[in-house]
Amino acid sequence: MDHPPERPPATASSLSSTSAPVTPALTARALWFDAPGQAVLRQEPLTFDTSAVPSGETTCAGERVLVRALFSGISRGTEATVFHGLVPESEHERMRGPNMGGAFPFPVKYGYAMVGQVEAGPQALLGRPVFVLHPHQDLFVVPAEAVVPLPPDLAPERAVLAANMETALNIVWDALIQPGDRVAVFGAGVVGALTARLAASIAGTEVLLIDRDLGRASLAAGLGLDFALADHVEGEFDVVVNASGSGAALSQAIDLAGPEARLVEASWYGARTVSLPLGGAFHSRRLAIVSSQVGSIPAHRRARWSFRRRLGKALQLLADPRLDALISGESRFADLPEDYARIVESTATLCHRITYQSDV
Repeated sequence: MDHPPERPPATASSLSSTSAPVTPALTARALWFDAPGQAVLRQEPLTFDTSAVPSGETTCAGERVLVRALFSGISRGTEATVFHGLVPESEHERMRGPNMGGAFPFPVKYGYAMVGQVEAGPQALLGRPVFVLHPHQDLFVVPAEAVVPLPPDLAPERAVLAANMETALNIVWDALIQPGDRVAVFGAGVVGALTARLAASIAGTEVLLIDRDLGRASLAAGLGLDFALADHVEGEFDVVVNASGSGAALSQAIDLAGPEARLVEASWYGARTVSLPLGGAFHSRRLAIVSSQVGSIPAHRRARWSFRRRLGKALQLLADPRLDALISGESRFADLPEDYARIVESTATLCHRITYQSDV
């Protein structure tokens, strides 16, 4: 289960683009959670001021863009927590996502895996497909710095996985995986599968994806990964990652870790508590348990990597068509109020894609 990017939204001044004169007020539709288990579509007014900037302006800094949604992705773990009103009060501020509307617990507009096309804004971005951390909404205005153009070889339909890939990349960095390491990843959801796929791309690693659902074996095979059921795992591992959202899996990870091994807890438990077996040989084996959360770049990379650079790399890493297997279903945006509860409550859901074109 992943946790949303804990980043402040980009800011912008009143400068705007050269692409068009001032437009009249526009109307957008957005998905809101009004109460536990209740999703509704609301209409929201938008105003996009496109008064001219000085001629010859080449930078996007301080400008804004009007984006029409193409696809968005439902990140089941975190969004289910928000949908059911389970965000702990202590995390209300840290859990705020970029461009989020409302406030926890309710009403709130939430989501962070949006792919759209720029309809108005700086000339360099006009017509381009972009990824942006934004809730489920058919039309929106954000600072130009908030959008990242898609690489030419990345299908927009697959780009909804970008936030999950960014999380997986951060986990691999936190795990300090080295060539030749034996790596176990608990949880064959989207983040776990992407983490295992990245770990397997490091030279000489032996990576095992672990889950309690035998049905995820075919997913692992399609991604070129070895798979095991949780109760059939043996041996010792140099690095163990828990992306399952299960405290029991973290306890098992401790048992499977070799001496001086590193355990990375990538799950977010919300208000739940987890008990761990820290007696026995835990201390004598000198195990290290670290958390990984995408809202911070690991200290050993922070001086060189910005959030934007990391997101850009995540988009590049999505070029592999095999990753389409992580899209487990699709719904029309107009149908979300009826479909949303079923999507986030189904254990079969990986990344559920929302399509907007048919609603225009």
